[in-house]
Amino acid sequence: MAYRFLIIGSGFSGCVLAERLAKNLDCYIEIRDERDHPGGNSHTSRDEQTGIMVHRYGPHIFNTDKKEIWDYLNSFGEFRPYVHRVKAMSKGKVYPLPVNLLTINQFFGKTFNPEEAKKFLEAAGDKSIGEAKNFEEQALKFIGEDLYKAFFYGYTKKQWGCKPSELPASILKRIPVRFNYDDNYHNNLYTGIPVDGYTAIMERMIDHPAIQLKLNNKYHPGEDVSGFDHVFYTGPIDAYFNYNAGRLGYRTVTFEQHYANGDYQGLTQMNYCDEEIPYTRIAEHKHFTPWEQHNVTVYFKEYSKETGEQDVPYYPKRLASDKEILLQYRSQALALDKVSFLGRLATYRYMDMHQVIGEALAFADRFIHCLQSRVKPPVFPNEENI
Repeated sequence: MAYRFLIIGSGFSGCVLAERLAKNLDCYIEIRDERDHPGGNSHTSRDEQTGIMVHRYGPHIFNTDKKEIWDYLNSFGEFRPYVHRVKAMSKGKVYPLPVNLLTINQFFGKTFNPEEAKKFLEAAGDKSIGEAKNFEEQALKFIGEDLYKAFFYGYTKKQWGCKPSELPASILKRIPVRFNYDDNYHNNLYTGIPVDGYTAIMERMIDHPAIQLKLNNKYHPGEDVSGFDHVFYTGPIDAYFNYNAGRLGYRTVTFEQHYANGDYQGLTQMNYCDEEIPYTRIAEHKHFTPWEQHNVTVYFKEYSKETGEQDVPYYPKRLASDKEILLQYRSQALALDKVSFLGRLATYRYMDMHQVIGEALAFADRFIHCLQSRVKPPVFPNEENI
């Protein structure tokens, strides 16, 4: 008899999982999503006024060092090379990001070579800081006060809605400083943008007779799902339990849309580092597809704010108080039968697209093996590292 699976959410976690299960098992899969489109926060669609492909929930650039993930994704649609270059506006001047040799020389009015720049930043770093306890200490120790205040303090405060000293040091460890003139924002081997957009990729993943997608269909905590052999939940874990241990902290993003003739800012993304400018960045989406020609343009000012009850959650804050709440939800989840939690929101971690896809692929393989071995399937893909 065919298995019956319910997947809550049609982002990359849900779609990859559905594709793998449908291909390898005799099953029926129902995917539910409360939105009117598949794709989750990676959703793309063409702007009606300009015809430009728009990343509806902010810029998404696929990049990975793992060939198996790159090949898997390319099997569902063509990706074309794309180099993401970001500039930063600080005190009325434009600088390249990530912080690199040009940024350092331009900011300090120097002509350092790589070794000179390294020694300069080492001298600028705060030697009194041992093991950095938070974002601010990590920055001050690593790059010194001047670069920190110019490029990280205001932007971080706007993005996360709190002082950088309240954030974990691990956030800054994702931000590189380069002692060369490489201004490619990503340094992974495989980087690209799908020609038809991310949503088309996911639609092809779930284009299977065993898979049924139900949009505008919100999952309600506690509803009867006894007709399914297993439920896979990819939404916010606190919502699954109806917030009975409290709400986890997320940041969300709102977008202010504008049109212009020609080219508005000359590149895809401009960050605004000064605290007094309310938006964090401007993304001009036609630059994602340089193989297309558009005489007009659409761009979005992005504003970060705390996630309210009606907002779409984006970034898990993961403050100490959040982790305490998360442990309570994970304990409740582990006590459930025939339910698994997968993806950024359900595991409450910051994850890039390639990490989400890779984890979904690995989780699907593990689930299928457990099913065939008659062993209880895993509840989380990250059982140890939370």
